[in-house]
Amino acid sequence: MKEIRNINILAIESSCDETAAAVVHNGRKVLSNIISSQIDLHKLYGGVVPEIASRKHIEKINQVIEEALKEAEVTLKDIDAVAVTYGPGLVGALLVGVAEAKAIAYAAGLPLVGVHHIEGHISANYIEHPELEPPFLCLVASGGHTHLVCVKDYGKYEILGRTRDDAAGEAFDKIARVMGFPYPGGPHIDALATEGNSDAIEFPKALSESGNFEFSFSGLKSAVLNYLNSKSQKGEDINKADVAASFQKAIVDVLVEKTKDAAHTLGETKITIAGGVSANQGLQVALENMCNEEGFTYYKPGKILATDNAAMIGCRAYYMAQAGKFCDLHLNAKPSVPIGTVAWVEGN
Repeated sequence: MKEIRNINILAIESSCDETAAAVVHNGRKVLSNIISSQIDLHKLYGGVVPEIASRKHIEKINQVIEEALKEAEVTLKDIDAVAVTYGPGLVGALLVGVAEAKAIAYAAGLPLVGVHHIEGHISANYIEHPELEPPFLCLVASGGHTHLVCVKDYGKYEILGRTRDDAAGEAFDKIARVMGFPYPGGPHIDALATEGNSDAIEFPKALSESGNFEFSFSGLKSAVLNYLNSKSQKGEDINKADVAASFQKAIVDVLVEKTKDAAHTLGETKITIAGGVSANQGLQVALENMCNEEGFTYYKPGKILATDNAAMIGCRAYYMAQAGKFCDLHLNAKPSVPIGTVAWVEGN
C-alpha cells in the first residue's frame, strides 16, 4: 500500500440515476469529473425506476471511469486509492459502483474507501470554497434527504434535525408531477415561482416552533394536493404560478428559518448548503439574504457540485484516507445508513 500524503483518488458515484467518476488530487483539486445522466430515460416514467437505473449504470460505469482517467491525464498507476459511494441510495444502483470499485482496488492493489453519500454532498463545499474549514453548519436538502448538520471536524458530524417524512426535493418533484411537469420537477417549480405571488395561498409550515430542527413536508404536500383537487372539482381556474410560488415559499421559509435558528443556537457563523435542492434559486436567494442580515458567511456549491457527482466523493475520501479509514473487500452497498456510520475497518 502506498504511503498516503500527496494523493490522487479515483472516485465512483452511482447511488441513484447518475453514473459518475472523477479523479481528485489532494481532496480539493478536481482533475476530472465525468457524469452520465439518466434523466431523459426516467422522464418517460415520471421518476427514477430502480431496475432501469441499475442496468444503465452497468452499461456506463466502465465508460465514465475510462473518460475520467483520460481527462485527468492519468492511469491507474497514478492513482493512490479508489473511493465509492456505498450508501444511502438505491441498492441495485449502489451495488454497481461498489462492485466496480472493489474490482479495481483488488486488481490494481489499491486501498478502498467507502464514502457516505451525504458526507460527500457536504464535502462538495470544500471543492467550491478551498478556504472553507470546519466547524460550520450545513443544510442538506435533496430528493432523498433533508438534514441540518453541524460539521465539527472532517468526519465528525452532529445531526441537529432531519425530515420525519418526505424530503424537500421529493416534495418538489411530487407536486410538480401533479401540476403536469416532467421529472425532475423541482427546476420547473422554481422557474414558475418567479412568475407568481408567493403570498397568494397560505400553505402550512410544520414543526415551525423555535428550537425544533426537525422537518416535515408531507402535510404541506397534502395541502397543495387538496387545494388543486378542490379547485378542479369546483371547475375554478388554477393560477399555477401562484401555486408554485406559494408552495416553494412554504418550503424555503422552513429551511431558512430552521437554519438561522440552529446557527444562533450553536453560535455558528459559517453556513453551507448541500444537495440537489441547493440549486433552487429561490432557496439560494433566501439563504443569502438571511446570512447577510444575520452577519453569517454563506457558502454554496456550484450547479454541477450541487447534484450527484463523483468529485465530492473523492473529496470526502481524501480526508478519510488521511485518517487511515480504509475498507476491505467486504464493503457492501447499504441503501439506508445514517451519516457518520463507520464503514471502514479499524486498524487498516
